[in-house]
Amino acid sequence: MTKILAIGNALVDIMTSLENDSLLEKLKLPKGSMQLVDDATSAKAMESTKGLKQVLATGGSAANTTNGLSNLGIDSSFIGKVGSDELGKFFRNDMKKNGINPILLTGKAPTGRALALVSPDSERTFAVNLGAAIEMVPDDLNEDMFTGYSYFHIEGYLVQNHNLIEKALVLAKKAGLIVSLDMASFNVVEANRDFLKKVISNYVDIVFANEDESKAFTGLSPEESLHALAEMVKIAIVKVGSNGSMIKSGNEVQKVGVIKVNPIDSTGAGDLYASGFLYGLSKGLSLKQCGSIGAVLSGKVIEVMGPKMAPETWEIVKKMVTRIIQGEEIVS
Repeated sequence: MTKILAIGNALVDIMTSLENDSLLEKLKLPKGSMQLVDDATSAKAMESTKGLKQVLATGGSAANTTNGLSNLGIDSSFIGKVGSDELGKFFRNDMKKNGINPILLTGKAPTGRALALVSPDSERTFAVNLGAAIEMVPDDLNEDMFTGYSYFHIEGYLVQNHNLIEKALVLAKKAGLIVSLDMASFNVVEANRDFLKKVISNYVDIVFANEDESKAFTGLSPEESLHALAEMVKIAIVKVGSNGSMIKSGNEVQKVGVIKVNPIDSTGAGDLYASGFLYGLSKGLSLKQCGSIGAVLSGKVIEVMGPKMAPETWEIVKKMVTRIIQGEEIVS
């Protein structure tokens, strides 16, 4: 049976619906950006949004991906670090509730939180305080954590901690795992390009990137980036927003479209694409089918607020996945 292990920043997403964008100006947060903020700024932002509609969910890119995999029936585990506080308890309990095995270490700082400010036009702006998440160190990892899994998934936001990532990759490869990496953010790629090139060439089998991330990594167009990435890994995926995704493995190239949706909030779209793709791969499906399942998950999650879908939505998703597995083409 396939088991997937992931590692990432353990964050609690606090999805907040804004009535207008004036609060973004007050907090000096550029609309659509992801800003790392200090404790004082985080506290100010939390205080300023108290009266607004908010939804809590376990977050962080890799945690979102494991949530998607678990909901599709894949045995999933997540390595991260939280604080000994209420948000840390919430993170652990929410993962268990969603069928994920939480391998959670405890740090000295409070649990990391991502205040997601969602504008009326559905664009989201993140004020992220990593808290205990950034206290994870190489010595926290050991061989036993990687035993018994088939795949190991890493979120790109962790690559700023070079020693941690390199140890995780060495342990994963020693355990014989297939390694996937989601580049996560173009600014992270720009700041860590040389390191990423080294670890991708040496350890990574599958790379997920969007067009901005692939350009930051290669300096090329999405299609040219796909070919460049595919020379470094077994499977390269470049996502191009409403135009779908491109996948290359060896000499095979597949272009996959999207499903029709009514977008509300794009949080988690890339993370859930990875869930769908890895699920398909674990089931031995074709590259096109893997990409199509990714398109279904990423499409359905942007119809809801935050990175989590309700059980009834997952039932719809599973029926669509079954149709793809049976050979039906439902992605255009």
